[in-house]
Amino acid sequence: MVSFRTTLDTHAVGLDVEDAARQARELARAGAEANGVCTSPVVRSVFDREIGTTHIVPIPCGSTRESKCKACAEKARRLRMHQCREGWHRDDEPDVPPAPTAAPDEDDDEKEDEPAPERVTRSTRRRPDVPDLPTQKMTSGTLGRTFTDPRTGQTFRPSMFLTLTLGSYGDIGRRRRADGKWESTGVPANPRTYDYRKAALDALMFSRVVDRFMQNLRRCAGYTVQYFAAVEPQKRLAPHLHAAIRGTIPRAIVKQVAAATYFAAWWPPCTDANVVYGEHTEPPVWG
Repeated sequence: MVSFRTTLDTHAVGLDVEDAARQARELARAGAEANGVCTSPVVRSVFDREIGTTHIVPIPCGSTRESKCKACAEKARRLRMHQCREGWHRDDEPDVPPAPTAAPDEDDDEKEDEPAPERVTRSTRRRPDVPDLPTQKMTSGTLGRTFTDPRTGQTFRPSMFLTLTLGSYGDIGRRRRADGKWESTGVPANPRTYDYRKAALDALMFSRVVDRFMQNLRRCAGYTVQYFAAVEPQKRLAPHLHAAIRGTIPRAIVKQVAAATYFAAWWPPCTDANVVYGEHTEPPVWG
């Protein structure tokens, strides 16, 4: 946020301070984007123990969305490209240096006398109407399976492409194109029977379901599955996931994980009696 302080009489000179501040913010944002600088930094105060002073340090937001920060999104995109190019076809595990040990704090002695907080445990009980996940011995590696050609003896380590699509909420209309082929319009064929509530809830919880699916896939595959994925909307506006997975996983396991993955969340009731259509008391009439 840019702020200005002035002693001028804005009524006498006709100066619009708010308009000047808005233009200054736009110029600052344009200059930051042109030089690849974060436009939405997180400002933090850092205390230097050696010299005893406090500094104001701007930290990049690290967003992956161009609508929020173009510079950080471009940096994240290039980082993912570099990771994919350098690590996708490796046939050995990288040497990860050990994490540095933190220096002992002066307040550690006082903290040892304090009682440890109670550990919060979450229930791991699964829903009875959902099938169980297949069990597999977990390893700490990131390499997938290998296949050997019996004729040449050459070893291959292929990858796989995975697409996750949400279920149907009702029939979608179709139309004939100029070339005579049919295509989807993305509009429900019968809005009265289309399950809008389920479609909205699935869209809200889609990221959580994908995260839970990848966790279950790693447990059932037996190794740390690495992937690059992108989410895009379908014509019916339902989220759609495409993922390139490093290594191959049997289709039977992928199907079992998809059938056994769910995300449990409480949501208030959303029936027709609870819906409010603005100032109108009657629901809209679909044409």
